Amino acid sequence: MKEFTWRALLLGLVMCVILGAANAYLGLKSGVTIAATYPAAVIGMAVLRIWKGSILEENIARTAGSIGESVAAGAVFTLPAFLISGAWSSFDPSQAYWKSTAMMVVGSIIGVLFVSLVRRVMVEDPTLPFPESLAAAEIHKAGQRGAEAARYLFWNIGVGSLVQLMGAFNLYAVDKDIPVSIGSLGANGVRLGPAGSTSTIPTGGISMFSGPTVSPAYMGVGYVIGPELGALQFSGGLLAWGVLVPLFMYFLGPRIQAFIPAGAGEAGWAGQAAAVWRYIVRPIAVGGMLVGAAYTLFRMGRSLTSSLGRALKEVRHGSPPLESMARTERYMGSKTVLSLIGVMFLLMIALYVYISGNIVAGAVAAVVMLIVGFFFATVSGNLVGMIGSSNNPISGLTLSTLIIAALLMVALGIRGPGGVAVVLGVAAVVCVSSAVAGELLQDFKVGYMLGGTPRTIQIVELIAVVVASLVMYYPLYILYQGNLKSGGTGFGDPKLSAPQAGLMALLAQGIVGGDMPWPLVVTGMLFGVALIMLQVRSPMLVSVGMYLPLQTSFAIFIGGLLRWGSDVVARRRGYNDAQKARVESVGILIASGLIAGEALTGLVVAYFKFKDQPMPEFFPDPSYVFGLGVMALLGIAMILIPLSKAGRPEDPAPPAAIM
Repeated sequence: MKEFTWRALLLGLVMCVILGAANAYLGLKSGVTIAATYPAAVIGMAVLRIWKGSILEENIARTAGSIGESVAAGAVFTLPAFLISGAWSSFDPSQAYWKSTAMMVVGSIIGVLFVSLVRRVMVEDPTLPFPESLAAAEIHKAGQRGAEAARYLFWNIGVGSLVQLMGAFNLYAVDKDIPVSIGSLGANGVRLGPAGSTSTIPTGGISMFSGPTVSPAYMGVGYVIGPELGALQFSGGLLAWGVLVPLFMYFLGPRIQAFIPAGAGEAGWAGQAAAVWRYIVRPIAVGGMLVGAAYTLFRMGRSLTSSLGRALKEVRHGSPPLESMARTERYMGSKTVLSLIGVMFLLMIALYVYISGNIVAGAVAAVVMLIVGFFFATVSGNLVGMIGSSNNPISGLTLSTLIIAALLMVALGIRGPGGVAVVLGVAAVVCVSSAVAGELLQDFKVGYMLGGTPRTIQIVELIAVVVASLVMYYPLYILYQGNLKSGGTGFGDPKLSAPQAGLMALLAQGIVGGDMPWPLVVTGMLFGVALIMLQVRSPMLVSVGMYLPLQTSFAIFIGGLLRWGSDVVARRRGYNDAQKARVESVGILIASGLIAGEALTGLVVAYFKFKDQPMPEFFPDPSYVFGLGVMALLGIAMILIPLSKAGRPEDPAPPAAIM
């Protein structure tokens, strides 16, 4: 049976770049990326069936196609932080491309090498269910049903693109602020605060609340993660904008300016509220995210130590010669892997010395990356085996790495932009490495189920991560420049919030530069502890909701409600497990198509802005109500279409419904 073919590799590389770019868009906008395994499996199967490709060819195409999402996640979670923190003065290709690409190449290659050391013991571990690997393997086995599934994906890519273009052409307003008044206003616009204090602020309401962004991608994300996680994230937004901002505005009164940098924030109520959220509430959210990351690692304690023990055992005992092994047991030998890791280590030293301008800092950073990177790559693979790559908390692992590196730089007396840059450099490489390691282990498991050759999968992954790393800078650059041309400030504003990168920039600056707002951060940490004591399912997600713009988490919450509505109707109609599985499978494919459609079209729109090509605008003052109508139609379709595909009770469940 054919396995490695040039057509499978080429198709995989095309999907790698496209799906990676789509996830770069999604990660910068919402702080969330979606596993590319399912779309890559469906597209690869649909295309290769034209040439009667084998199931192993399809697996190679999916393997190469899905890894771009991991490189993109590592890029969007860390690279914007260099610009936000001021470590880089420009994001132009002449200054940022090679540094960005070098970190992505080193991180992704070393992620492949790290997980190669633990592949066998983790793939063959019966206690790790690998839910997404099982689903992807069953998609490949689904035959004709997979071709039908591809139609749902492609049609909804078109729908997502159309809705995104309608917003770009000003056929409707994408966002809308809803004014909500707080405080008592006198006749002259004097706000009466506690104890009779007064401050002169313009008369009017304060833009405390925002309607949901009209976004097929955000709705799709909410549908995929479900109502519980969507509600958790939205609760953070409500807490930030419905509780904390009004309280700070009311009780601080004229003293608000003491907490806000000079010149920051616009005049008026809305500008004051936005400044309070950015400079007071978001540091509190940072503290919550830190505790959430630590809590995640704590819960992983047993599996973490178990994974490390298995990895060390594999390295110590080595592997048998390839000639004595069956094809399905062949993989890169430990000596080869360790030799390549040594080469990557030397390249890391050179890279970090170049970034920091300090030989000691560069060497220490490389050692930290090597140790912590292997540690977290193994952890990432173990997590993927338990909960899948979609739920892998890469940002939490990266935050822990960043704090370790930052404290070491402070101990060495290295401060300023160079210290911040090398801390972020360590975080970037570890982030890419952990994301790639988790995805590769998932691909190893799919190959194990289908009878693929591990060594072939490793080679294909190495090719794919290098290609993805070479091109992944450009989607970020196009989005960055497009945002600037449309009146934004680049990375970190509501249009490209880049929440994980903003958090990492704040932490690196605060720890290395000594200007961290620790009282607010500690308040957030205590808030995170309270969430843990209340047994909140994901304290990290609540804190991320506080950090994101409200309209983003609101739209994701809408998608979660659609998933909940579909599940409720299915239960009331008395669907059995097979029918519910069919409904869920079609719904996930529709949501994936909407996400990919908006993301790809968003990149095209950003490219036109980047080239100073004006987009046609139909209405100078478009209606937000019309946009809500578009969302309503999308929502109805996302519920009714999957329900219409439930089938008969006696029909078997589709294998792909495992996802």
